[in-house]
Amino acid sequence: MEYAYVRVSTKEQQDLRQFIAMESRGIPSERIFSEKQSGKDTKRPQLQSLMDTVQKGDTVVVESISRFARNTRDLLGLVEKLTAKGVEFVSLKEHIDTTTPTGRFTLTVFAAIAELERECTLIRQAEGIAAAKAQGKHMGRPLKKPPENFAIVVKDWERGKLPFDEVLKQTGLKRATFYNRLRELRGGKKK
Repeated sequence: MEYAYVRVSTKEQQDLRQFIAMESRGIPSERIFSEKQSGKDTKRPQLQSLMDTVQKGDTVVVESISRFARNTRDLLGLVEKLTAKGVEFVSLKEHIDTTTPTGRFTLTVFAAIAELERECTLIRQAEGIAAAKAQGKHMGRPLKKPPENFAIVVKDWERGKLPFDEVLKQTGLKRATFYNRLRELRGGKKK
């Protein structure tokens, strides 16, 4: 029996392409294990459920090896667990089928390439962030600026004229943001 594993890293990403590939292979939806979660490790609920479900003679099908595992060690570990249960592994994109020696060899090579690609992406991302920061660009969410009356509200709060909840209400800031803007007001560095 064939089972499928479908994964995207975030809720914003679409998994429709993977579902279409599995349905065109004839795998019914009740045998498709799907999740929207990072592939940084193998502790994923649907992946674990799939691994517990499959048994000798079954086959696990994925659209691509990067959907199954993010690094060589995890990929080979998962395939080893499947093999120990007598379960085969097929990756459609890379044309990998572990029922053949060539398929097992190809799996190892593609896993190494996928890991290299992921590491290169992370390096490029880190370099881009460093370059942007060096140019003074702010990374992350936009900073929420304090209102014009911020200093006055702070003085009233420090003198005990305003309760803290009222300070947050009047400034429209959340607690952590308030303290960050307060630190800036006093000449301290922001985090």
